[in-house]
Amino acid sequence: MRLRSLLFVPGDSEKKFAKASGIGADVLILDLEDSVAPSMKEAARAQVAALLDDRSQRDWSFFVRVNPFDTGITFDDLAAVVKPGLDGLLIPKANGAADIARIGEELDRLEAKAGMEQGSVKIAVVATETPLAMFNLGSYTPPHPRLVALTWGAEDLAAAIGATGNKEEDGHWTDPYRLARSLCLYASASAGVAPVDTLYADFRNPEGLEADCRRARRDGFTGRIAIHPDQVAIINRCFSPSDEEIAEAQKIVDAFAANPDAGTLGIDGKMVDIPHLKAARRTLASA
Repeated sequence: MRLRSLLFVPGDSEKKFAKASGIGADVLILDLEDSVAPSMKEAARAQVAALLDDRSQRDWSFFVRVNPFDTGITFDDLAAVVKPGLDGLLIPKANGAADIARIGEELDRLEAKAGMEQGSVKIAVVATETPLAMFNLGSYTPPHPRLVALTWGAEDLAAAIGATGNKEEDGHWTDPYRLARSLCLYASASAGVAPVDTLYADFRNPEGLEADCRRARRDGFTGRIAIHPDQVAIINRCFSPSDEEIAEAQKIVDAFAANPDAGTLGIDGKMVDIPHLKAARRTLASA
């Protein structure tokens, strides 16, 4: 399962789904939460369930963002969408791994009921949307067997702590949200799951998105959430290694393969060691 670009699609819009399904995203996240008005929740749930019944071949993974536990309708969402065709769930406003264990238990039951292979539905988590969640990021290690990714969010966290804003005048995150971003990255690495950067809200600013994606990849993120189809191609490009990066990584891997007892090697006038080898393997894997 590739988790490079994850595009949100409102669960109550078949038109937007039809457009999104051919845009090139690795994951479509059919949303039952924030993009759906309370009066449309049931209709969106039924719409997503119907879309899952279309088993046409697709080159993207089908995820659903369910409503959080404090709404009281999380299990209603699960009951409607856990069926063949569902690849994963995005869990919002999680307070820690205990919430994921609770979801996992329900998935065990629903998969069995639907005749699905146990563990087939994976879980990604928006891991920083509540104050309590910030203290529980370490709880995702060791990871739940279904956990594939952690991402972070700033808007709900800002509302939860009473902030009047979360960006500096130059557009960069303020300190509380830089902390959330960094801790999400560390938690993902500790758990051994994909670190996915949060959305870039200004979808009419492709240059800003590209620059921000390149910073995210530099820091260690391996993918990003998109909120508009026009963002997908930029995200895919930025989180994919270039031909030059692939060639350099292959050269490092080949050099260590030819010298299996070496801990450090000189390649093209530069010293490389085991951390460089690990990075090179990650680059080749992502390609």
